[in-house]
Amino acid sequence: LAALMGAVVVLAACAAAQKPDADSLDAVAHDYVALTLEIGEREPGYVDAYYGPAEWAEAAKANPRALPQLAEGAASLSQRLDALPERGLDAQSRQRRAYLTAHVAAASARLRMLQGEKMGFADEAEALFGVRPELRPLSSYDPVLARIDALVPGRPELRPLSSYDPVLARIDALVPGEGPLAERVAAFRARYVIPKNRLDTVMRAAIAECKARTEQHMTLPPERPSPWSSLIQVNTDLPIYIDRAVDLGCHEGYPGHHVYNALLDLIQVNTDLPIYIDRAVDLGCHEGYPGHHVYNALLEQTFVKDKGWIEMSVYPLFSPMSFIAEGSATGLPRRLSRPPRLQRPAGTDLRQAEGLGRD
Repeated sequence: LAALMGAVVVLAACAAAQKPDADSLDAVAHDYVALTLEIGEREPGYVDAYYGPAEWAEAAKANPRALPQLAEGAASLSQRLDALPERGLDAQSRQRRAYLTAHVAAASARLRMLQGEKMGFADEAEALFGVRPELRPLSSYDPVLARIDALVPGRPELRPLSSYDPVLARIDALVPGEGPLAERVAAFRARYVIPKNRLDTVMRAAIAECKARTEQHMTLPPERPSPWSSLIQVNTDLPIYIDRAVDLGCHEGYPGHHVYNALLDLIQVNTDLPIYIDRAVDLGCHEGYPGHHVYNALLEQTFVKDKGWIEMSVYPLFSPMSFIAEGSATGLPRRLSRPPRLQRPAGTDLRQAEGLGRD
């Protein structure tokens, strides 16, 4: 009997050890993911990527809380995180707690905004992305302007239009032909627009080139076979997010978007406006390799799969994570020398364009 009772005690102890504490980091992380998914049901586009359990997403979709209740849930999560004892947490656990604290705070701020709260630019940037921009008065730029003025002495000169004739003559020589110069330049540029019926093929070639270059510098997580076989969509009427409008210039519109799910990607390409051949490489790098796809793949492999940090399985658009993701996907420009893998599928010849670039 004593042996039996001892075994029962041991089993009970094991069961208690396996049951997660209601206020453990894992429990808070679980509830944070649920909160984020439910916010995504109230604000389409809020969840930029998710690669956690499918049943959690289904539960959020089936019964999302209203905005006031979600705000209460975020406040409760903040309190639970604050109540976690600092003593006993190792360095990685403290890192997790700091991450969760920042992202719960961002979710709380977004929920307040969805309910009508207005913030100034700097306050909003800090509340959502964890970075406070320094807004300087215009007078603070006077020393810089003085240096520029010293480098380029003289008063601003409004030149007559005829003073630009030498420049126009050079352009005229570079783009020969009949008709007005503006029309000839527009026709020249149009030669490097990717035809819509070839856009899918060109994007695959661009992504393959970007991936090959990325693999020269880092080891990528394993992917399913042919990850791009059916995961590029050529769409119209894609939404315009402010980060891309600033990045690309409003005249180019919003060319692409990336959706990540379990080591696979969906890249949506907007065809409302022309896409030039050089933009294919830019999109392939930003949305694919070494940009958003690699970022999410590394998060999933390193934190979700290897460490079991479920909070990393969801990527809210308005969050410190998003700030890092966009920055890491925007690299320094690097000229690719006439990539042949793009010329053939696009049906273009870049030799003349390269000559113009040198001139």
